Amino acid sequence: MSNTISIAIDGPSGAGKSTLARSISRKLGYLYVDTGAIYRTIGYYVFSKHLDPRDPEAVVSALPEISVSMRYEEDGLQHMLLNGEDVTAKIRLPEISMYASAVSAHPAVRVHLLEMQRALAREHHVVMDGRDIGTVVLPDAQVKIFLTATPEVRAHRRMVELEQRGTPEPYEKVLEDIRQRDWNDTHRAAAPLRQAEDAVLLDTTKLDFQQSEEALLCIIRKKIKER
Repeated sequence: MSNTISIAIDGPSGAGKSTLARSISRKLGYLYVDTGAIYRTIGYYVFSKHLDPRDPEAVVSALPEISVSMRYEEDGLQHMLLNGEDVTAKIRLPEISMYASAVSAHPAVRVHLLEMQRALAREHHVVMDGRDIGTVVLPDAQVKIFLTATPEVRAHRRMVELEQRGTPEPYEKVLEDIRQRDWNDTHRAAAPLRQAEDAVLLDTTKLDFQQSEEALLCIIRKKIKER
């Protein structure tokens, strides 16, 4: 049995999971694993090959051609490698969000990546964020948090993030994409987005980044202390 500690952070698109998880992992000295980036990498490959991300046969048949790996560099970011190429920036293009959501709905894709994610948690103390970490990937995680905010607040945060990346999108379009992504994630047959029964709910609608981070760390330290 592993003596490592796993912190699972789930929640809808744009809730700030990645930014917060990356920050608290540094403070705790844990390995940060952005599982959304892994699915985005698969989505990017499907996009680059002009495949239909909703076609399970097309996506599954492409899996043997895809090698996904991660590299952590001095900037502290999880760099995603697709067949040896660093695609960290490319997978964050706005159009890749829907591709990631579509390919992640296929059970075969999730099974394909499941062991990769679990192996990281066996070998390291991890902060892992995604849609089904506490419910499927790491059901025995010592700490489970469901991070959320209203769609409007999440859309505003995502809009600011896209502007900072140099790929601005109108607020109305970002909000529409967020709502569509929420529907896709909560209605898919394979590992739909839902709060684990033993997860702590943290709504950051009225919290800024520092307040959200403090609230997260408070929950984590309390849960670890209770072990």
